[in-house]
Order: sequence, then C-alpha cells, then structure tokens
Amino acid sequence: MARLRHSDWPDRLWIVRHGQSAGNVARDAAELAQTHLIDLDTRDADTPLSDLGHRQSAALAQWFAALPDAERPNVLLTSTFVRAQQTIHAVADALGIDRDDIGVDERLREKEFGVLDRYTVAGIKVTFPELAAQRAAVGKFYFRPPGGESWCDVILRLRSVTEVLRRDHVGDRVLIVGHQVIVNCFRYLLECMDEAQILDIDRAADVPNCSITEYALDRADPDALFQLRVANLALPLEEAGAPVTAAADRPAGPR
Repeated sequence: MARLRHSDWPDRLWIVRHGQSAGNVARDAAELAQTHLIDLDTRDADTPLSDLGHRQSAALAQWFAALPDAERPNVLLTSTFVRAQQTIHAVADALGIDRDDIGVDERLREKEFGVLDRYTVAGIKVTFPELAAQRAAVGKFYFRPPGGESWCDVILRLRSVTEVLRRDHVGDRVLIVGHQVIVNCFRYLLECMDEAQILDIDRAADVPNCSITEYALDRADPDALFQLRVANLALPLEEAGAPVTAAADRPAGPR
C-alpha cells in the first residue's frame, strides 16, 4: 500500500470504534433468533452503549489516561451518534478535558442504511429480494440502498475530514471516535487502498468495539511518513479485563 508523503498531519491520530451498543446486542439477539427485524426502541442515532459498552469505554479511557502527558490526545472528535459520544465522554473525563471542548461532527456518523435499517440478513432477503440481488451484483463498496449510503458516500464525506486534520491539527494528537465503517473508510483513505484491499480487511474480521487504529508522524526524522502504527488494537480492553466484542453494526447485511 502507498503511504502519504506530505507532512502536514497530526503528530498522532487515533481512530476508535465506539463501545458495544444496545444496537449491537439487539442485532445479535435478532440474528440468533433468525427474526427479520432488530428490536430497538430508539433510532440509530440515539442508541446508547450497553452496560458492557460503558465498561469498555472506561477501560479505553484509562488506557489513554495512563499515557505520558505529552503523548495523550489533545484534540477529541466524535460522531454525532449517542454511543460514540458516550465513549469519548469517558475518555475526556479521564483526561480532564471539558466535554464542551469535544468536536462533534456529523461527517463521522454511522453509515446510513436507508430502507434496510433494522433489518437482519434474513429480513433483507425476504423483504427486499431485489435489493439483495442488486447488492450481490454491484458489491458492498458501491451499493447504495434507497435512502442510505454506499461506502463511497461515506468516503466522500471523510475526505473533507482529512483536509481539516491537515489544515487545523498539524502537530496535534487527535482522537476520533466513530463507527466500524468509519474506521475502515479512514483506513481506505489514509493507507491509499483500493476497493479490493479494504474489503479484504473488512471480510477478515469486524472492528472490535473500543479498539484503536493509530497513525503517527515522527517529526524527528526528516524522511518520516504519516503512516499506520497499529490497526484494531484491543489491548486496552484486554489489560483491563473487559470483554472484547466485535459484532457488526446493524443491519448485518449491507454494512
């Protein structure tokens, strides 16, 4: 994979998926029961963390708090969705950062599923057979459900986020909390991947809740490049004894 050669980047960038949500739990239950709809009382944007998700977020927060002061995040950015905000609030509180100083950005929100929202894989095949066939023909990367987004749509909005990072946060240490597709689409952009490469990564495993993907630039080295250091690190949870979860975001089919 190519590496980004310009130096106008944050010194460090951490991209984290939110802790386990009530939606993840409900999705797993629906898949296990082989029902067609995921049972949730909230819209996706308002779905909170599960009890385990709160414990995972606390473990993540303590991991960041244990870093030396000069290596901790000094800029916090989050999706507008409740589960992501609850996750980053735990980190902000542990670092002594005022929650009002967190950047809440709608471009970091979950991929929009449109008419397929809340449906399981089985539910999509039964209720929307033509859309299931279209997705199979077009592929996950380009498929856009009615009222929803494709991966390309998500990548398009994240391109402007990367420009903000290069314009406003050179030399900063930035933490972004988002969602599974957000993590992978950032990887597509920052590691200069193509469709096949990022879908191979997505196919291999789901992004664990509260796992860390980190990029860095060593300014002491004039030839250094902004590049990946670690992907989907679940070490904070393992060190704290919090269970690692990696369920796909809902709906299960067209992430």
